[in-house]
Amino acid sequence: MEITATEFKAKCLKLMDEVAKTHETIVVTKRGKPVAKLVPVEPEEDRSWFGYMAGTAKITGDIMAPIEGEDWEACLGEEAHFYEGLGVAEPKPEDEKKK
Repeated sequence: MEITATEFKAKCLKLMDEVAKTHETIVVTKRGKPVAKLVPVEPEEDRSWFGYMAGTAKITGDIMAPIEGEDWEACLGEEAHFYEGLGVAEPKPEDEKKK
């Protein structure tokens, strides 16, 4: 749709409502030459963080098998409190004396 600048000036608010409703672009002309466009705003995407990183990780090996032996040894140390309740604990000094 084309409209003159004079007509646009007189009906500006009504034309904005029309563009929002119909999603049609209006070209504003001055002395027969296009000088501006009134276009509908594109709706913003829903930016959910759920699934944002999907497909960016690679799983290698068996992720279901329990970790045993030396792999657990590497986890024990200052961070052992993170593993409490998982059935693995750092050896207590009294346990080492019994050996």
